[in-house]
Amino acid sequence: MQTLQIMKKELKDFFVSPIAYIVISVFLLTTGFFFFSNFFTVGQTTLRGFFSLLPVVFSLIIPAITMRLFSEEFASGSFEVVMTLPVSPTEIVVGKFLSALVFVSAMLIPTLSYAITASYLGDLDWGPVVGGYAGAILLGGAFSAIGLFASSLTRNQIIAFIVGALFCLTLTLIDQVLFFFPPSVLGFFSQIGAGFHFRNIARGIIDTRDILYFGSMIFLFLYASFLSVTSKE
Repeated sequence: MQTLQIMKKELKDFFVSPIAYIVISVFLLTTGFFFFSNFFTVGQTTLRGFFSLLPVVFSLIIPAITMRLFSEEFASGSFEVVMTLPVSPTEIVVGKFLSALVFVSAMLIPTLSYAITASYLGDLDWGPVVGGYAGAILLGGAFSAIGLFASSLTRNQIIAFIVGALFCLTLTLIDQVLFFFPPSVLGFFSQIGAGFHFRNIARGIIDTRDILYFGSMIFLFLYASFLSVTSKE
């Protein structure tokens, strides 16, 4: 299947580049610092601090992962060669998206040590932990789709990163920076904010509305990427 072949190729390119290891190192150092500093300060066996920080960190880390997916090919001219192969734009978009999602999932695996550490030092409630990681995968998928779309808009990786990060940060913080709006309006902005839906899942409560939100965001931005790519054929 061409989609899987594209995914494997992109994953290989990720790990050949030093950027992947830099991104992973920055992610683990940042989350590790805040987790352990908060853990020993508060003195509670919980990953709440880690998960509360995750949307903002993802907003900056994931666009750095996805910025090269299309932009690099546009800049080098290799995208025209790819389009001559027996592969459809849909397979290209989905394959690149899956490679980013697998990379984000792999990046999260070392953070399981935070949960293991907390469980050894106290009575850890695993419900919010499982919910938090489920939410992290969904959030990572949504932000990967956004970053992919940003990369499909330009041949400049820096611009792709900035556009993707702005999209992600807006969805993460929109319900927190508009506190001066009337409550009725705030309710609407909360519903379109990724941070709001992530926090719901991270509490350990799986609501179909939150899953539908992330699924819709992934579909919307993958479709937007498809339209952007086909316009360049």
